[in-house]
Amino acid sequence: MTAIFKYLPRITSENGLNRYLQEIRKYPLLEPKYERDLAMKWTKKQDIESAHILVTSHLRLVAKIAMGYKGYGLPINELISEGNIGMLESIKRFDYKRGFRLATYAMWWIRASIQEYILHSWSLVKMGTTAAQKKLFFNLRKIKSSLRAYEEGDMLPENVNKIAKNLNVSMKEVMEMNRRLAGPDHSLNAPLKEDGEGEWQDWLADSSPTQEYIISNSQELDQRKDLLSEAINILSSREKYIMVQRRLKDKPKTLEDLSNHFKISRERVRQIEVRAMEKLKKSVDKTAAESSHEESSKDNNQETNEEDEFNPTLAAMEEEIKPQVISTINALCKDYVKLIKIQNDKLNHLQIR
Repeated sequence: MTAIFKYLPRITSENGLNRYLQEIRKYPLLEPKYERDLAMKWTKKQDIESAHILVTSHLRLVAKIAMGYKGYGLPINELISEGNIGMLESIKRFDYKRGFRLATYAMWWIRASIQEYILHSWSLVKMGTTAAQKKLFFNLRKIKSSLRAYEEGDMLPENVNKIAKNLNVSMKEVMEMNRRLAGPDHSLNAPLKEDGEGEWQDWLADSSPTQEYIISNSQELDQRKDLLSEAINILSSREKYIMVQRRLKDKPKTLEDLSNHFKISRERVRQIEVRAMEKLKKSVDKTAAESSHEESSKDNNQETNEEDEFNPTLAAMEEEIKPQVISTINALCKDYVKLIKIQNDKLNHLQIR
């Protein structure tokens, strides 16, 4: 079938749609008996020439069906190409013994192929995939025209209700699909502004963890591993073996397995496990506290060094402004003596009166 597809006429930028339509009109329509004979040759002998005649004689049917899907904003040449693929698939599955014409059978495959391509092209936005939702997608415009629902924006509630009942979907799905079909598609790679550098996709929220979060988690995990590795060395060989087998294995051993291994009771194994866990916890807490104290001491030493570095600078500033301060204080003292003298003179004058 691939060999047949190579020799089919195609729409290119050079010849265009009109030339393609003129070219496919050259292929004659088939009489029922001749069509049946060709289908028989293909089915029994896999005769490529017979299959080629069957396909080319139905190219006009493919083009007619594809024209009905022009309103979905996709290039007509791509729709026709997808329809031709559906036509090839129908030839492969056609059973001439049933007595009906190839066109009747091929129409379903052509439509299915084109509709699948349209849904895939629109899948950048969440679309329904159930049979009812597909029916809604491809029939909403037609039903709106029949109801004369030409209003812009959201449809009237009564029209939404009629369409929902007709297509067996919810009113919410009808409203969402109507908004989806009414609005134009925008590329996420489109610039935010004509003279800007950013794109719309730059504003999409990223649900993946940030680099800071990943690094901090990695550092925390490394610290926990180091603390555990250091703490587990304080355990005895038996305690260490039980802890590894019970806590650090993907498939931990049971108390029964360990009791058989050490020839002790299961209760004794459980007690050893509990005691080992307590030892580990105390050791980890102690190590973590010591580490925190060391970091705090380092921070304090660093602050002290910074203060010591700042002190010489402060002393130099004091020596520089000291004469100015002394001069200001002397001036204030002289002014204060003058004020006291003036106040005493006024008191004496009042007493004389």
